[in-house]
Amino acid sequence: MYLNDNQLSGPIPESLGRLSKLEMLALQVNHLRGNIPRTIFNLSSLVQIGVEMNELEGTLPSDLGNALPKIQYLILALNHLTGSIPASIANATTMYSIDLSGNNFTGIVPPEIGTLCPNFLLLNGNQLTASRVQDWEFITLLTNCTSLWGVTLQNNRLGGALPNSIANLSEHLQLLDLRFNEISNRIPDGIGNFPKLIKLGLSSNRFTGLIPDNIGRLTMLQFLTLDNNLLSGMMPSSLGNLTQLQHLSVNNNNLDGPLPASLGNLQRLVSATFSNNKLSGPLPGEIFSLSSLSFVLDLSRNQFSSSLPSEVGGLTKLTYLYMHNNKLAGALPDAISSCQSLMELRMDGNSLNSTIPVSISKMRGLELLNLTKNSLTGAIPEELGLMKGLKELYLGHNNLSLQIPETFISMTSLYQLDISFNHLDGQVPTHGVFSNLTGFQFVGNNKLCGGIQELHLPSCQVKSNRRILQIIRKAGILSASVILVCFILVLLVFYLKKRLRPLSSKVEIVASSFMNQMYPRISYSDLAKATNGFTSNNLVGTGRYGSVYKGRMRFKNSVSDVAVKVFDLEQSGSSKSFVAECKALSKIQHRNLVGVITCCSCPNLNQNDFKALVFEFMPYGSLDRWIHPDIDPSSPVKVLTLMQRLNIALDIGAALDCLHNNCQPAIVHCDLKPSNILLGDNMVAHVGDFGLAKIVTDPAGEQLINSKSSVGIMGTIGYVAPEYGEGGQISPYGDVYSFGKVPTHDMFSDGLTLQKYAEMAYPELLIDIVDPRMLSVENAWGEINSVITAVTRLALVCSRRRPTDRLCMREVVAEIQTIRASYVEEINKIVSD
Repeated sequence: MYLNDNQLSGPIPESLGRLSKLEMLALQVNHLRGNIPRTIFNLSSLVQIGVEMNELEGTLPSDLGNALPKIQYLILALNHLTGSIPASIANATTMYSIDLSGNNFTGIVPPEIGTLCPNFLLLNGNQLTASRVQDWEFITLLTNCTSLWGVTLQNNRLGGALPNSIANLSEHLQLLDLRFNEISNRIPDGIGNFPKLIKLGLSSNRFTGLIPDNIGRLTMLQFLTLDNNLLSGMMPSSLGNLTQLQHLSVNNNNLDGPLPASLGNLQRLVSATFSNNKLSGPLPGEIFSLSSLSFVLDLSRNQFSSSLPSEVGGLTKLTYLYMHNNKLAGALPDAISSCQSLMELRMDGNSLNSTIPVSISKMRGLELLNLTKNSLTGAIPEELGLMKGLKELYLGHNNLSLQIPETFISMTSLYQLDISFNHLDGQVPTHGVFSNLTGFQFVGNNKLCGGIQELHLPSCQVKSNRRILQIIRKAGILSASVILVCFILVLLVFYLKKRLRPLSSKVEIVASSFMNQMYPRISYSDLAKATNGFTSNNLVGTGRYGSVYKGRMRFKNSVSDVAVKVFDLEQSGSSKSFVAECKALSKIQHRNLVGVITCCSCPNLNQNDFKALVFEFMPYGSLDRWIHPDIDPSSPVKVLTLMQRLNIALDIGAALDCLHNNCQPAIVHCDLKPSNILLGDNMVAHVGDFGLAKIVTDPAGEQLINSKSSVGIMGTIGYVAPEYGEGGQISPYGDVYSFGKVPTHDMFSDGLTLQKYAEMAYPELLIDIVDPRMLSVENAWGEINSVITAVTRLALVCSRRRPTDRLCMREVVAEIQTIRASYVEEINKIVSD
């Protein structure tokens, strides 16, 4: 009987106990209340009882195991059951899995349960106790169970010493979780006897002594949590043998000595926390060379000395880097700017004694930067004001001097700024964060003046000579007038030429202007040589208006891989596409836009027109080939993790936000789809192909240049906004629709669309629309379900039919950041749990 997840409420009917042939009772994930009827436990035919995630209460019958001779699965988790676990449960000798977690069972674990030999014994989240050696006898009896796979006892009140017999549990054991108890004494030396163990949770107990050296024998281990104990001594170098490890936490202990260099072997490590110990010595470069670190590296509250090594630039995927409250000195290396995924960087409470490097401003994803309580000198770099996403900036208690950068006024996201106790002088601005009395901290700078009245700072003294100011003002007015007249004349000439010049000439003007700025000039022969004559071996893709080839070219003193997009000029619209891309790419630069190197517009060897754009080569190809592997069945299967997908979505959103809100005038891409998303180093996403891009004069799209297409729908079927097909105006909301949309499929017919299908599946059946390959690399659906739910909800909002009902791209980016931060927090919770 399957009645799970049906919003059932009230008590379980006793009549179910009269179904003499009932084998499976599945009532999980409902709102059932009251006691489980005694008649249920008398059904000798039952093979499985599943009532988890309800509101059931009461106690279990003392003879529970006697009346269920066929029971294999006893799943009573996440209810309000009380009392003791009946010893008779050991009589149900066919038991495969016992899950009593998340209830309020009390007393000791009955020793008899150890004779049952289930594959899984899940007792976490109760009030079970242990204080004497005898209370752990069930562990000793479990050593006879050769098929034991998992034991979870976390979140109980188990105390005393862990018996040495735990080292004799089954060699098939994959899960051993003892976190959040009161277990004391040393970790048994035999803890390394489990060759298949995946997760070992020992955190939040009272373990003392050393970390056993033979823990390095757990070569399949992925999760190791030792935090919040009383462990001491040095970390064993054998930890470097755990090459499958993804999460390591040893924070909040009494560990000392240096970090073992062998940690550099942990090439799959996602998060590592070492904070609040007595670790010392220089920071090992090996730990910063772990490019797999994508969540957190926490080395704070230790005694690390020396300077921050330049290897820190290898943490290109890391989200949080904490090194506060140590003894680090010297300068922040410029290499830290390579950490483009960082959202938080904390270096406060050290002895850094250089200037603040300008290169930090390149970390455009940074939301929090804390450099307080160091010995930093010099001026605050104006370039920090270009970090549009920065929300919190803490620079207090240093030796910084000169004025507050005026660029800080335009930092609309900044809501916390601490510049207190420095040597700053000059005028305090009145806008932005400087108008926030709670967010702006400035005390201890005695030479500051101005600002809003509520700051109670003295007025700024004007020391300039009035006569000189008058002369300068008159000269400025005269110069501005001359410049304005010249500018108007230039515009008039350009306008007249533009009106009279044919398209081919316009193309040459755009290309010439493009190359005369900062881009190198190249010829057809240069590109032919770079691509081996545009051979098929160098072909990496084809599109609507041409083909893309891989090549190698020398620029200045270096040779690099490039992508050469050659336009098929026999294809209608290709020349316009070339012009559109040149115009768009000459106006924008962003880390998430495909980086253009130069363009070429000249005759080929046959004196025919030839036009091409040269881009930075993206080694991981298009996003299309990652999410639609059937495009190229011969290539290896590529799987993106959920975190990678969130990062890619955030990259794309940041690029579109730049086009819509940071470009003047705004640019609408008009053809956003996975094949136009390219993945560069460290899987950073870049938006490319601006052949259909349109420049608008207003971000909301009311006044437009070339706003309607004369050749039909703008974009690709399956991604194009519905208003474009109805003759509507081009606007940034069209890109938002494409961002939230995935293409059509044969299954969607008779009025069924992807949106309707997702709405029907949301939120209960979302697993049906999730890429099954992603589930193969994630630990469990339950851990990612909330994220998938939030992402689907956002996608549905983005793909609403009416443009005004959609979010703007800046709001979309904020939502994705929130979703990713929530997922990061969930991962951290899983690690700490």
